[in-house]
Amino acid sequence: MRVLVTGGAGYIGSHMVKMLLEQSVEVAIFDNFSTGHRDAVLGGTLVEGDILDLSALDAAFRRNRFDAVMHFASLIQVEESMREPAKYFRNNIVGTVHLLDIAVAHGVKHFVFSSSAAIFGEPCYTPIDEEHPTQPLSPYGFSKLAVERVLADYERAYGLHSISLRYFNAAGADPEGNRGEAHDPETHLIPLILQAASGRRGSVKIYGDDYPTADGTCVRDYVHVVDLCDAHLLALEYLRRTNRSAAFNLGNSRGYSVKEVIGAAERVVGRSVPVERHDRRPGDPAILVADSTRAKAELGWRPRFDDIDTIVRHAWQWEQRLAKKEKVAN
Repeated sequence: MRVLVTGGAGYIGSHMVKMLLEQSVEVAIFDNFSTGHRDAVLGGTLVEGDILDLSALDAAFRRNRFDAVMHFASLIQVEESMREPAKYFRNNIVGTVHLLDIAVAHGVKHFVFSSSAAIFGEPCYTPIDEEHPTQPLSPYGFSKLAVERVLADYERAYGLHSISLRYFNAAGADPEGNRGEAHDPETHLIPLILQAASGRRGSVKIYGDDYPTADGTCVRDYVHVVDLCDAHLLALEYLRRTNRSAAFNLGNSRGYSVKEVIGAAERVVGRSVPVERHDRRPGDPAILVADSTRAKAELGWRPRFDDIDTIVRHAWQWEQRLAKKEKVAN
């Protein structure tokens, strides 16, 4: 089997490439390195290109007969999407349509899409299942929802079967320490906490401690990046077995507050983490927790790393490596 992984040099994409290679799948990585990293490409065939470039996409498909596409090449910063919506609509929607057009032209029938819980917006209830209303609050969330709707139309018109996997909070790192988060700028809570713990950042900011939660800070559902990749592999197997499109929410169905995550980090690193308290940010819901019942029932998905200490421990291994690399460079 040959699989094209767009965004395969990024955080989740590079972990996915590793897992596919371990399953003896032939993998091609398509990445423009706008946010991905060359040192994250540790196997597979690299094709440097942009999903907005139809000719580059077509050339990649002409050189290979892909059985499936896994699509991770999206821009993901919510706040940036509020400032630059056109950038997000262009890359996340137009670029994905380009990718779909070329995939259809070359006879690909299976497509796994990296979607997001951001499609739901302010929760009407928690935990959030697949039937929850979709009212995204940001251009980023809208772009993910738009692609899900495009995929439904492409199935009806062209027979392209797809799975949309709606992540809650992707976290953690390769347990072997070879891959992890390295966003620039970093916006995810766990790496920000660990950067403060390692000394690469002065402190971590808590935005609001007066929410209607047990300790006043926001509660989120953190899902290990390896478990997300497991779900992608199961989604591909599901498509090959059933030729049925579907969407699944992916989380551990257990929320941790900001203070609880900081506490987990302090247990893992063995020292306190400096904290700054700030006012709430507009649009931050108090609680976001997934109902992943459908993914478990239909895909057979079983998260392997579902406790926060393990997630943080794996991320800390990666942060120590980054901190050491930065120290050597300086």
